Amino acid sequence: MNLSFFIARRYLFSKKSHNAVNGVSMASVCGVAVATVALVCALSVYNGFNDLVASMFSSLDPDLKVTPRAGKVFEPSEKIRRLTELNGIASYGEVLQDHALIKYGERQQIGIIKGVDDNYRELTAIDRALIDGEFILFDEVTDYATLGIGLAAALGINADFVYPLEIYAPKRDERINLSNPAASFNREYAYIRGVFQINQPMYDEAYMIVSLDLAKKLFTRDNEASALEIKLKEGASAHAVKKEVKALLGEGFVVQDRFEQQEASFKMMQMEKWMTFLILCFILTIALFNITGSLSMLMIEKQNDVKTLRNLGADDSLIRRIFLFEGWMISGFGALAGIAVGLAVCLLQQELGLIKIGTSGAFIIDSYPVRVMAGDVFLVFVTVMAIGFLSAWYPVYRPGNRRLRR
Repeated sequence: MNLSFFIARRYLFSKKSHNAVNGVSMASVCGVAVATVALVCALSVYNGFNDLVASMFSSLDPDLKVTPRAGKVFEPSEKIRRLTELNGIASYGEVLQDHALIKYGERQQIGIIKGVDDNYRELTAIDRALIDGEFILFDEVTDYATLGIGLAAALGINADFVYPLEIYAPKRDERINLSNPAASFNREYAYIRGVFQINQPMYDEAYMIVSLDLAKKLFTRDNEASALEIKLKEGASAHAVKKEVKALLGEGFVVQDRFEQQEASFKMMQMEKWMTFLILCFILTIALFNITGSLSMLMIEKQNDVKTLRNLGADDSLIRRIFLFEGWMISGFGALAGIAVGLAVCLLQQELGLIKIGTSGAFIIDSYPVRVMAGDVFLVFVTVMAIGFLSAWYPVYRPGNRRLRR
């Protein structure tokens, strides 16, 4: 066993002549452990919220989405029709999406009209998001619409209302007729047949889903689409299929997976996660610098031992390593204890939901979601050990320290 490590271990666990040294050492370990618990739990909670948001987005977001790099729409080409030949793709559908004025009775609201193919139910989990009615695009007689709950509330309607919605969109390439403005708009009708709720304002307060044919008539886009939505086969790698689709379609298209479709939201959550990590690292640094005081007191107490070691032939390097290992072991034990307690707290939160967000039923979930990632735990351990090393290095190697010199 390394001699310096062996002596440092004896110093750590042996009883000190002054109780204050024991107390400061124990306080250092406890401070490191508490800060480590906070780091593990905070990062795991952010991972849980990230999963929660991803699960809510997945109801309407396809596995892959293809949009034109320039412009709002494109004409599907022969390359696009060959998408189903790629391994991993189960099916795809065209989407035509734009803003329009939606009117019901005396109420009106600007919304996003999303025209979808007949196979939209296969591409997304729209049925799982429905809270009223059913998802139908059209029948032999009329067209139907499925609205977000916020948009439906703004219009004062619900599924299966008797009268149809009026949908207005400006005619393309035509100037506004000031004497008769209504003549400058296309008007279509659709009966409301369903209401969905994603618990995201982006969808709930603006989106209305109709058939692709109705959207093409409304926006005067006969052979154009604004996006392609792709459903992957079970077990297929989104990353691998995305590369194949990019290679097939070329640089004129942008291919996004689910996370990239909601890039702004996920980037914001990641930024919050790492800002919290930095703040807790600052608190950890304060806790770890208790090691500086602990080692300084220990060096004063062990001056006689240092003289004995020198008489036995120990040099400055060996003696410095003893106290450096001492400080590093304090941070190491604190880190291991903190990680163990943090993992236990996260497990209890996962299984029992001990810490509640608020009043039951007031939020989407009742307790804080948690998901522990091995990479985060490793990062926490490395961070604690790195700051702990610097905290131990300073009192041992700082200029003017004569206690460890000959």
